[in-house]
Amino acid sequence: MRADIAWWDLDESPQTIESLREHLRDGAVDPWADVPGLRLKFWMADRENNRWGAVMLWEADRPTDRPLPPNRAAELIGCPPTHRTRFDIEATVEGIHSLPLLHRLGPALAQ
Repeated sequence: MRADIAWWDLDESPQTIESLREHLRDGAVDPWADVPGLRLKFWMADRENNRWGAVMLWEADRPTDRPLPPNRAAELIGCPPTHRTRFDIEATVEGIHSLPLLHRLGPALAQ
């Protein structure tokens, strides 16, 4: 398994965590549900440091034979991620939890 992490420092962008949260509500999440090999994607906000990002967990490596959904966040923010890193996943574990699914959770999608 592989993980991709992308972070944007928003200090130089007109976008805010709230405006990017609205972007997720406007349909940016659902296209990722149909990406082959993507085990999990989650979007993150760091209000204290004014950062926005995402983590993608892949079964193997990111597919190169088909395009990923558009990275509209980069367009809105106005630049590529400030930090982008790829990692090999050495081990995983799932703990005991009460959530039936992780799909469509989080304050950006809460109604």
